Amino acid sequence: MGYENIKFPEGSKFLVTGSAGFIGSNLVEAILKLGYKVRGLDNFSTGKKENVEEFIDNPNFEFIEGDIRDLDICINACEGIDYVLNQAAWGSVPRSMEMPLIYEEINIKGTLNMMEAARQNGVKKFVYASSSSVYGDEPNLPKIEGREGNVLSPYSLTKKVNEEYGKLYTKLYSLDTYGLRYFNVFGRRQNPNGAYAAVIPKFIKQLLNNEQPTINGDGKQSRDFTYIENVIEANLKACKASHEAAGQAYNIAYGGREYLIDIYDELCKSLEKNIIPFFGPERKGDIKHSNADISKAKELLGYNPDYAFSKGMELAINWYKENL
Repeated sequence: MGYENIKFPEGSKFLVTGSAGFIGSNLVEAILKLGYKVRGLDNFSTGKKENVEEFIDNPNFEFIEGDIRDLDICINACEGIDYVLNQAAWGSVPRSMEMPLIYEEINIKGTLNMMEAARQNGVKKFVYASSSSVYGDEPNLPKIEGREGNVLSPYSLTKKVNEEYGKLYTKLYSLDTYGLRYFNVFGRRQNPNGAYAAVIPKFIKQLLNNEQPTINGDGKQSRDFTYIENVIEANLKACKASHEAAGQAYNIAYGGREYLIDIYDELCKSLEKNIIPFFGPERKGDIKHSNADISKAKELLGYNPDYAFSKGMELAINWYKENL
């Protein structure tokens, strides 16, 4: 793995917000395995209690149930912390179109609260989740940092604002911030349920249950699907990055390009299913194609993802077979 040999000073302490979520819980697990202390913060609005229950008995883990919209909670959570990995946010482009006000509160005000709390507590590094959706309607591939278009949803706007605050907090207050533009992350613990579930776990669950999945559009849209282990590596390497690399955003992906209909066909083969999908309307706010240039993250963060799409899919399918 790309992060197994990363070393931090003895006694280092991490805060993972959104620790009951998909990415957050995987970060908690990885850091505990490395032998460091972790404090989790989550209000369970989208995260699941079972995602943190397995860590509760670990003496290096403590958990705070709280909301990042409450500045006092954020300040208390950052006390004694060296590294903040801020994953707390609401995802989903279509849901943000239905609820723009709550996205403003959680994703913008909540993230700003966390940056301010980190600043007040003298945190060394503040790493936060951004998104490939900040590229908006910019049509060129691969996506390159600094070449963005008009955002297409409230969700993508919140992430763009996060990045602007990240730049300011580095420039004005010398808080080392690193924005990670995740490209379609998938893997263990990703929620397959609900109207806003990510496509890979949703397809896997439906096929395992012999249900007919719906593909939005013609299935010819492409994405740079990124296995969770690569994202863990990026977060930890950002914590080791230089001050010169701070105040910027980075593409975090594998650098590949997979078409949705091909993924569906591969899942059918892997799960030995022969179910023809239903093709529904395209989702508003979605971009047709997305894949990442990851050279900036490689150069400035030392990011070097180990997990190709095919390797990640095999691991994800096996996990869902055992856990659904």
